[in-house]
Amino acid sequence: MKSVRVQPEDFDPGDEMTALGALGSGGVASFVGHVRGDGELIALTLEHYPQMTAKALDDLAEQALERWALDGVTLIHRIGRLVPGDRIVLVCTASRHRAAALEACAYLIDRLKTDAPFWKKEEFGDGRSSWVEARQSDDAAAERWG
Repeated sequence: MKSVRVQPEDFDPGDEMTALGALGSGGVASFVGHVRGDGELIALTLEHYPQMTAKALDDLAEQALERWALDGVTLIHRIGRLVPGDRIVLVCTASRHRAAALEACAYLIDRLKTDAPFWKKEEFGDGRSSWVEARQSDDAAAERWG
């Protein structure tokens, strides 16, 4: 089972994990990312080119399914204007064994940061705004997977 969605709407992590758990897998691993409020951030706006983003996320899910013995993968990434505390991303993986589910989940989180084509603009309480630049630490995390 593979489910990949890019959407402005919030999602329910419990519902998504329940759906994967119903596959009869031995374990479901998950990660939920939230918008951080660092440096008086008041909002984060994510823009994307729908066809490009959908293909990139689908490719990542396929790579995880090929690399590990997974029963299912769910990737959800939100777009639009989000505020600190809002859920922004969900990665869930299901497998007969926990190691595959946990490793695949970590792989997808790391690769999303570098391979998913989103443009992120931060807004701050003092009126400043800026586009988010790529981070070297994200590149380093993704490189560990080869």
